[in-house]
Amino acid sequence: MVKFLLDEHIAAGVVAASRRYSAELFVAHLAGWEAGRLLGCSDVALLQAGAAAGLTLVTYDCRTIPRLLKEWTEQGRHHAGVVLVDSHTLRPSDIGGLAKALAHLARLSRSWDWGDRVVYLARG
Repeated sequence: MVKFLLDEHIAAGVVAASRRYSAELFVAHLAGWEAGRLLGCSDVALLQAGAAAGLTLVTYDCRTIPRLLKEWTEQGRHHAGVVLVDSHTLRPSDIGGLAKALAHLARLSRSWDWGDRVVYLARG
């Protein structure tokens, strides 16, 4: 099953809210994962650390992350998956909506290989 790592721009409350929708879903927030050592780090460092830990990054950064992923693909570099969230689809303040959508995506993707996969999150 997919394991999500929420970037620092997503409310930490999404972690607890996700458990209400799926007890087995693994969701970590960047502030609490690895004692927060990656807070404020570069996108490259974040993707590398996520890949090493097998964590799929969840981010609202639909501007710079896709460009970085394109570069990585061209360079033959790999990541553990990225879930892009559009603020017009799910507002950052909609903690329950984001948690529900992540739980729904996790159920849909049980058999997926998340390596190098990029998904735009839809409402759950």
